[in-house]
Amino acid sequence: NFIAANQKRAAVYLVLNDTVLAKQNENSMMPLASTVKIMVAIEFAKQTAAQVFDENGYVSLGELEKYHIPNTDGNAHIAWLSYERQLSHIKNDSIKVIDIARGMMIFSSNANTEFLMDLLGLDNVKNNLQLFGVKSHSAIYPIVASLFMYQNPNKKTEGSILKSIKKLSDEQYSRFIYDMHKALKYDTVLKSKFKPADLTLKMQQLWSDRLPSSTVKEYAHICNILNNRRFLNDETYAVLADVMEFIMENPANRQWLKHAGSKGGSTPFVFTKASYASTKKDQRFEIVYFFNNLTVAENEQLQKWSKGFELAILTNNSFREKIKTMFP
Repeated sequence: NFIAANQKRAAVYLVLNDTVLAKQNENSMMPLASTVKIMVAIEFAKQTAAQVFDENGYVSLGELEKYHIPNTDGNAHIAWLSYERQLSHIKNDSIKVIDIARGMMIFSSNANTEFLMDLLGLDNVKNNLQLFGVKSHSAIYPIVASLFMYQNPNKKTEGSILKSIKKLSDEQYSRFIYDMHKALKYDTVLKSKFKPADLTLKMQQLWSDRLPSSTVKEYAHICNILNNRRFLNDETYAVLADVMEFIMENPANRQWLKHAGSKGGSTPFVFTKASYASTKKDQRFEIVYFFNNLTVAENEQLQKWSKGFELAILTNNSFREKIKTMFP
């Protein structure tokens, strides 16, 4: 009902067995937030399967900490570290590369994502857009480093900062961010100067609006490729399953699903999700929905509803029929 009532702020694309069930604003470019991490996960799986690096090799937590800025990720990185400590995965203040990738997808750690972008090569991540035939997608860039666009060391007015950022082309914006990403790798003082509290609501809104963007149709297309195990080899899909299909670790889900994967993302204004699932009854689903310009209350409510919404699409034929009539 929210999607139907908020056509300018909501986009959806639902597919069953390669047939579109429902669509709205399917070609509207919208900020992805952390859903873009699917592209990093794909490149991680490809390079791991090709043995470019050892997924069981250990990385110092200090390498990840370079890209961790407290109070900017909803406590995701801290929650992930706590989880890994409970499992005794951290040895001598180091952790396996595969666990870093899982932390990026399960907990949505931005620091882990930044580290992996550096390890994999940002150009290699971007090249998968071409491999998958994705045409509508803005530049992919490091999310943590992008926050530094909005720092204010010279005490400029909010208006002048926003005005100067709005003037930048996407290419200029991305280039500055990539330079900042490289600087974070070597400059420990830089991170200490950043004050999340200095980000005004208007700054956060512009930052959110300029995050990597795409359409629900494109991400349903990506999910369809992953769901059908196309383009990539079996070894790559085995790694991707480990990183992205963590829902299958629940024995109850293995009773009725062959495989299923998802990634969501959010900012104070955005909530996005891209999912795919193949059932043991030979039904294949791709479920993608993006929201933008939300209030905090709307965002929280939509996130609460999301699991039930997806489950109803996967298991309830009458609900699917209702959806078809709502979004012809």
